[in-house]
Amino acid sequence: MTVSALDGLSPQERASLTEDLYHRYGGGTWRQRWIFYRKKYAWALVTGGARALKRTLDIAGAATGLLLLSPLMIAVAVAIKLTDGGPVFYVAPRVGKWGREFPFPKFRSMCLDADKIKEKLAAQNQHADQRTFKMKDDPRITWIGKLIRRGSIDELPQLWSVLKGDMSLVGPRPPVPSEVALYTLSDRRRLNVKPGITGLWQVSGRSEIAFPEQVELDVEYIRSQSFLLDLKILLKTIPAVLTGKGAY
Repeated sequence: MTVSALDGLSPQERASLTEDLYHRYGGGTWRQRWIFYRKKYAWALVTGGARALKRTLDIAGAATGLLLLSPLMIAVAVAIKLTDGGPVFYVAPRVGKWGREFPFPKFRSMCLDADKIKEKLAAQNQHADQRTFKMKDDPRITWIGKLIRRGSIDELPQLWSVLKGDMSLVGPRPPVPSEVALYTLSDRRRLNVKPGITGLWQVSGRSEIAFPEQVELDVEYIRSQSFLLDLKILLKTIPAVLTGKGAY
């Protein structure tokens, strides 16, 4: 079951399209009205069912993950606390569907003053595109941070965000507000759906993929997303995490 292309439209665009279809078919002959309402409710049933199926997968997957991985998460929390006595979690605003900001949790993998040090490291950004910041051997990362980043264990707290409905298991990664401020109109296409823990570009190379290619892969996912595609990406995430390719 494929999610409708309507999910890639803003509420204003969706309302405009619906109004245009109504004026075209809803006010004509009885046959035109019948075709219009038949397609309208069939469309709603298909897209609503697809969204419900995706949400069911999110809830079941996130709840199961939190339950099974709780011993690992407790061990990581203790290790982070013993490293420097700082907070276990790093929570910062991220931009989600249609530009809505939400609190984004991760296990803290960097030193306590990482944000201040980042300004000094800007020139060492290994992404030529300044809309994202990545560098190998980042001096801000702690010893435990290196371990949990390689296996994406630092991302596990986001399972709670999936349960809350801020995120999905599969979708574009949520950017920070400062990155979104540099987005072009075309880049903002990746904000048309709920962000995810993993996605198409994450299983295609992770941080080694340049930002423009990330956007295109996200848009490709939005256009073709389905329950089966989500399952495929989730299965591909396992070897991507185990090999650690592109994780830094």
